[in-house]
Amino acid sequence: MKVLILSATTGGGHMTAANALKDYIKSQQPDSEVMIEDTLQYVSPFLNKAVTGGYVYMAKNTPILYGSVYSSTDKKTPLNKTVELTTTILRNKLYPLVEQFSPDIVITTHPFAAEMITALKTRGLVNLPVINIITDFAVHKAYISDGVDAYIVSSREMVDDIVSRGVSRMRVYPYGIPVKPVFFNDIDREEAFRNEGLDPGLPTILIMAGSFGVTDILKIYHKIVKSPEDFQVIVITGKNEKLYETFERYLNKISIRNTLLELKELTRSKPLPHEKIIKRKKPVKATKLMYYTTEVEKYMHMADMIVTKPGGLTVSESIAVGLPMAIFKAIPGQEEQNAEFLVKKNMAVRLEKNNSCTELITDLLKNRERLESMKRSIKSFSKGNSAEHIYKLMLELTEKYGK
Repeated sequence: MKVLILSATTGGGHMTAANALKDYIKSQQPDSEVMIEDTLQYVSPFLNKAVTGGYVYMAKNTPILYGSVYSSTDKKTPLNKTVELTTTILRNKLYPLVEQFSPDIVITTHPFAAEMITALKTRGLVNLPVINIITDFAVHKAYISDGVDAYIVSSREMVDDIVSRGVSRMRVYPYGIPVKPVFFNDIDREEAFRNEGLDPGLPTILIMAGSFGVTDILKIYHKIVKSPEDFQVIVITGKNEKLYETFERYLNKISIRNTLLELKELTRSKPLPHEKIIKRKKPVKATKLMYYTTEVEKYMHMADMIVTKPGGLTVSESIAVGLPMAIFKAIPGQEEQNAEFLVKKNMAVRLEKNNSCTELITDLLKNRERLESMKRSIKSFSKGNSAEHIYKLMLELTEKYGK
């Protein structure tokens, strides 16, 4: 079987979902050909740079403007028409790839890719099944295109939403976003903690900064570790050198001050010059700081809670592991919708700007029943291995098309 997966690098989730699906297909059919293509880069490197760079810039610097654009393109507006017209024009540039690779089926994990391939299909240039995977927990108009044979969504609510937009219920499958199988596999937690130099007996909070980094995470960390509860922290900054270096300096500074305080207590010497500063500083929690890692699943399995932005993929991975979430700084648009859904379903709490992170984290760690309740909600929501269900659907559709 030849599978073409059309994705994009706007955010980290689209490509990661594509790779998770590819891994599963290859595990079932080692001789299959699976190609993942960065669609925007293929049809127009200039457009790719503009869209990807624009997304990152607005998400980090003008989130309200990004939310307005997101909302506007979810309706029949001039901006939405412009986006649709652009992707329709670019469909012809995608055609050589499809013709040359000659796939049996096309999977899309980005709305622009879905619009391009279905524009070719409705024009009669290609005749093959198309599966469109929505990589968030809310539907957006850009994902809906004539010519899509199946939509993969994350919840029953999304089924109702997309059906209300004119899509046949028979074409919507609440299978969830594909994640790598390792997220569903249990680990030896005792051994993992020993290998990482952490205490298996302490509650563990995992902090992740997001695919392109969020400097606010340092402030959140500072507030969280003020909690009087005893716990340890794992911080993963991702490929954000500035954030990692800032964190490293911060932790070293606290460590030095704590060491000076300990020495003073042991020797009972005269007060140190910085004693007043030391007294005002809270002792830092045991913290493991990490840069980029390919073992995110291990640290999720070790954690009792994750502090993160509500991107579709990180949320799906957390759900696969059964990990309660504390969400911060959701970008208006899909992240805000993701956050609302997760809180409503008792799978997450929000670290609001005007509320105390310290009190919220303290309450969750003291009230273990609340954490267990969130875990039960996640377990009941989890769709199992999404990639397996999508793979079976692929076989059905390719057989239907006679591929």
